[in-house]
Amino acid sequence: MQAWILFTFAAVVFQTARFMLQKHLTTGALSASGGTFARFVFSAPILLTALLPALHARGAELPATSGSFWAFAFVGGMAQIMATVCMLLLFRSRNFAVGVTFKKTEVVMTAGVGLVVLGEGVSLPALGAILVGLAGVLVLSDVPGGTVRGWRRFGNRAAGLGLLSGMLFAVSGVTYRGASLEIASDDPLVRAMVTLAAVVSMQVVALGAWLLWREPGEIGRVLRAWRTAGWIGLTSLAGSLCWFTAYTLQNAAYVNAVGQGEVILSLLASYVFFRERLTLREGAGIALITASVLGLILVI
Repeated sequence: MQAWILFTFAAVVFQTARFMLQKHLTTGALSASGGTFARFVFSAPILLTALLPALHARGAELPATSGSFWAFAFVGGMAQIMATVCMLLLFRSRNFAVGVTFKKTEVVMTAGVGLVVLGEGVSLPALGAILVGLAGVLVLSDVPGGTVRGWRRFGNRAAGLGLLSGMLFAVSGVTYRGASLEIASDDPLVRAMVTLAAVVSMQVVALGAWLLWREPGEIGRVLRAWRTAGWIGLTSLAGSLCWFTAYTLQNAAYVNAVGQGEVILSLLASYVFFRERLTLREGAGIALITASVLGLILVI
């Protein structure tokens, strides 16, 4: 199995664990912005402290970067902040597994954003598998109870947040790949670590400033929740490093498409940890997305 697929699967495991922890915190102790900040503020010190020793262990020095690198990193970092806030708000509208599935609209959107920004397209078989996943998302887009039909299903709050988070995650994935490709190094792990360090540093500063301005006291609540928030930071760091490495090795659309395996783990989390149940419609949508992931693995 190709290395980028293994890194993507590892990222899915860590990301599902992080979303579970964030859902737990944001349903009581923290706001959506605070839950988002927790992933950055607790991972940044670890990453920045370990960066130079990690580079030295790989026989590398801090590589040169360009203006394009910083532009890509900034756009991706800000898009990821807003996408994560949308996800945490979405968890309050629909259950955990369905919330993560709505996020997977990023797969289709990433193909378009990648073509426009980086000139990277996808093959026809891969596009077919991606469209199967889109069908699953459309099935999931009805509000609970099935009383909203047709295109009105996209007018509900959960669908809007899910689609917006998908677009923002698509932008972040493509621009992260763009940033990593701007780094003067042939080592994908070096490029991933440097890109991640730059992005997380900007995210801590930007979101920290926002919280000081708009939500006074929230940073203190995040720090006091360190027993759980600290694990959010660790799982975020591990997951992000895996995502960034996968983006360095492969087209972001393919990485995000294989990353739909997160739906399976989120479904298990819904049943085991949150005692949530799925409707038949939701189960059908998740089954279509699972088929999409398996199809992509076979055709890429």
